Amino acid sequence: MAFYFSEPSHTFGEYLLVPGYSSENCIPSNVSLRTPLVRFNKKGGEEPAISMNIPMVSAVMQAVSDDKLAIALAKEGGISFIYGSQSIEDQAAMVARVKSYKAGYVTSDSNVRPDQTLEEVIALSEKTGHSTCAVTEDGSAHGKLVGIITSKDFRISHCKSGAKVSEYMTPLSDMAVGHEGITLSEANEIIWDKKVNQLPVIDKDGKLVSLIFRKDYSTHETYPNELLDSNHRYIVGAGINTRDYMERVPALIEAGADVFVLDSSEGYSYWQAKALKDIHEKFGKDVKVGAGNVVDAEGFRFLAEAGADFVKIGIGGGSICITREQKGIGRGQATATIEVAKARDEYFKETGIYVPVCSDGGIVHDYHVTLALAMGADFVMLGRYFARFEESPSNKLVVNGQYVKEYWGEGSNRARNWQRYDLGGKKGMAFEEGVDSYVPYAGHLHDGVGMTLKKVAHTMCNCGALTIPELQEKAKLTLVSSVSITEGGAHDVIVKNTSLQS
Repeated sequence: MAFYFSEPSHTFGEYLLVPGYSSENCIPSNVSLRTPLVRFNKKGGEEPAISMNIPMVSAVMQAVSDDKLAIALAKEGGISFIYGSQSIEDQAAMVARVKSYKAGYVTSDSNVRPDQTLEEVIALSEKTGHSTCAVTEDGSAHGKLVGIITSKDFRISHCKSGAKVSEYMTPLSDMAVGHEGITLSEANEIIWDKKVNQLPVIDKDGKLVSLIFRKDYSTHETYPNELLDSNHRYIVGAGINTRDYMERVPALIEAGADVFVLDSSEGYSYWQAKALKDIHEKFGKDVKVGAGNVVDAEGFRFLAEAGADFVKIGIGGGSICITREQKGIGRGQATATIEVAKARDEYFKETGIYVPVCSDGGIVHDYHVTLALAMGADFVMLGRYFARFEESPSNKLVVNGQYVKEYWGEGSNRARNWQRYDLGGKKGMAFEEGVDSYVPYAGHLHDGVGMTLKKVAHTMCNCGALTIPELQEKAKLTLVSSVSITEGGAHDVIVKNTSLQS
């Protein structure tokens, strides 16, 4: 006989937080949104191998997570999972581009030899968009540094044809340089003291390591939460599937990926457990792999025991997902989050191991992020939210006089990412589980994420909480009626700057 849940499942829009006592310390500037990404022995005092400074990751989607958005989100303190519905080579290249973009430490892509001509310098600058070229003995990015040449060093109209770089460059003997291991703060002191715009960093053999620019240090100060690895590189994740993971994972590790997630619409399966086992046996426990998606305690327990480093929650709650109407499977996102988070806590009490959970889908408004955290999620995964921003990889168009971005599901015909859904069967499928759509353009990620997190921090203070675990402990949640939802917005007034027509 089929099992019946005694209560209907609920969405985030059916809940509100009830305020708690706010002490004098409960101000937004005191709030910490730091959260663990991967499993760790919490009872044993272990620290997570990877934590985030904000509880937000971007979805494993073609319309969302490429290298450009990954860099933008890492600057804010979150992590992107580069989409896996592309060739192994292309995905690895995206990961490598993120890892080579060292926060403030730039690997030069404008390099010339001293015997090259000024015409070649101009051509290279036009190609890369950079006005500064490192001059190395062999013209490579990490060759022995001999000088620097910039657009300010010459005017081509006043130079004889075929003039050499060596005649106009600033030689190494006249330059300020930093040595490998220098911090951004130390580099900034030299830049200002020597009144230069850039500082080359060299190793003990005089080979170029990177360039630090005055403007990049200012950028670093703008992003105090940026998420960096031990080598000052941005942290980035990658989505993988249960088909070619044994070929894809080593290529992504080589490219520098910090963490993986099995990208599937339903994670309570033999294939996910097998993939987790194979990856950890072949590549070691230090390779971190999240799994999912699940919507109940059984699904969580299955993946936690299989070795998942974090577990994703949610089936059918995404704005472009039509799994529920196509297959009649899923669960309200709020109910799923509450139950899985409770199972996470029970697993921790039994084992001492804390396995973070991620609420993936169902977030429409900014306050839904706070609700998901209060219900027990350690972080949230967002697709539509990030697809709206300038940094997402989709096209920006004008539709009906409004700027929009294209946004499509991984289960749509456009993405053709069928391995997320085939449950180990034959390739290809006969129906879609995602749609192709537009979302309103929302400007730059930095501004949007900043505003969302301000709202989260303010609401946490209203609940008397300064950390995410404290919010989960103190939160008081109430179900609301449809009339209460209506009451919560502007009502019984004519809002200015909107149409007077009903």
